[in-house]
Amino acid sequence: MRSIELQGAGGTSLIALGLPISSVPDLCQGKKIAVITDGNVYGFHGDRFPECSTIKIGTGEKEKTLDTVHRIYETFLSLELDRSSFVVGIGGGIVCDIAGFAASTYLRGLPFGFVPTTLLSQVDASVGGKNGVNFQGYKNLIGTFNQPQFVLCDFRLLRTLPKAEVKNGLAEVIKHALIGDRDLLSLLEKERENILSLQEDTIEEIVHSSLEVKVDIVSRDEKEGGERRKLNFGHTFGHAIEKTMGLSHGEAVSIGMVMEARLSMSKGLLTVHDVHRIKDMLKEYGLPTAAALDRESVIDAVGKDKKRENQDIHCVLLDGIGASRIERVKLQELAEAFDDLCEHC
Repeated sequence: MRSIELQGAGGTSLIALGLPISSVPDLCQGKKIAVITDGNVYGFHGDRFPECSTIKIGTGEKEKTLDTVHRIYETFLSLELDRSSFVVGIGGGIVCDIAGFAASTYLRGLPFGFVPTTLLSQVDASVGGKNGVNFQGYKNLIGTFNQPQFVLCDFRLLRTLPKAEVKNGLAEVIKHALIGDRDLLSLLEKERENILSLQEDTIEEIVHSSLEVKVDIVSRDEKEGGERRKLNFGHTFGHAIEKTMGLSHGEAVSIGMVMEARLSMSKGLLTVHDVHRIKDMLKEYGLPTAAALDRESVIDAVGKDKKRENQDIHCVLLDGIGASRIERVKLQELAEAFDDLCEHC
């Protein structure tokens, strides 16, 4: 087992890699537990859950709303949860986001932890303290910054994932490599077969390396005042593509990374060879690098992104492979460059 500690303003978050889900009660320190999960996860893994009250929600982005949180509050009330109770989200990123938000806002904050069951949630959504829901179709407009007391990554839970869901998670691993770990990118290039077959030791290695990038950034900028924006590489366009095209998060971010790599190249920060290397990597993992995008709808969605400040967008640019920087770019500049950023993607 490996572990990483993330020191947040509200305390330390323990990220435990390789522990079994049966360790949850120990990490909750004997407190009364309420689990939040979805029907799919419960169907696959419910027999391994701790003995406690379980709140099941639906699946998909449509569930990530204040209405869902309202129903969870009602259940919390009926269960007579108090400030000594503990909330555990067991599921993918949507479950973790909702569980963390509900726990953070009920009784002005209950302690909570996560057992992420997808690769995407293990390397991204469950770690870093962002909890929230969507509003009127726009992602994560309502939320909190509040760290989970623990994140337990049981890699055996990944065995039930569809291949498409594994690829979603790998998009975020590749993102972390591109913004902060050149060696991780090399490992991804060398170990593709072991990674795609979910060989446990290799998965633990890439998850650990990926999380070290994220934890290092979050520990220096917990509430996204500056440095943490680097984690949005590929997401400026990616979130807009996800909303307008109906692609999965990983697919949309993959296309967004190519576009933002091309933007970096246009500013002299990346070479043509670097951009081709990024595209080749994404293709090798079965991720898309282009789509027939509608400029007007994508730019409109970018303009409504929380990364916007007046007429500027805080864009993440690659300063070579394994390094990144944040620059304010005019929304108008992105609109004018849109076709070039898509060209030959």
